Amino acid sequence: MSGKINEQLFSAHEHALEHQESCPNCGIELVIRNSKRGPFLGCGGYPDCDYIKPLNHNDGHIVKYLGQPCPDCGEELLLRQGRYGMFIGCSGYPGCQHIESPEKKKAENTQLACPDCGKGHLVERKSRYGKVFYACDQYPSCRFAVNNKPVAGSCQQCGFRLLIEKKLASGTKLQCADRKCHHYQE
Repeated sequence: MSGKINEQLFSAHEHALEHQESCPNCGIELVIRNSKRGPFLGCGGYPDCDYIKPLNHNDGHIVKYLGQPCPDCGEELLLRQGRYGMFIGCSGYPGCQHIESPEKKKAENTQLACPDCGKGHLVERKSRYGKVFYACDQYPSCRFAVNNKPVAGSCQQCGFRLLIEKKLASGTKLQCADRKCHHYQE
């Protein structure tokens, strides 16, 4: 066990205690409450009054001015910290809704046709947690997606038009991408 005290854990509570506020709905003093998402300010008159106020503000606060014009309206672009991580947004928000990823890497196109709709191609994407997956570029009309790297080919058992690379302890094997089959190829 470490003897260090993590100051960041206590900063939200100390900040909340610095200024006492009253509930805008009923006038009773706000108190610190805890939930699975962390601490927040809640009305002391709960359950009669259910007013809450967040302690942490992950609402897109500005991290850095980028000095580049917005491609949509010409205002300055800003690097912001939001609930799902960093993003680049227009300083003209809410009038201009332009946002983009700070990663300049374009989604890698696999040149493999989508086996579900046949119109689109599979492209590499990242989830909000940073995990890579491959999905049809015709989203939202086509919702086909796989978590492993797609490979051109047909399943030996069911004939599905796409295989995926599956990394196992015994090595890399090809598997049918159809959720009903998942047959390993020889």
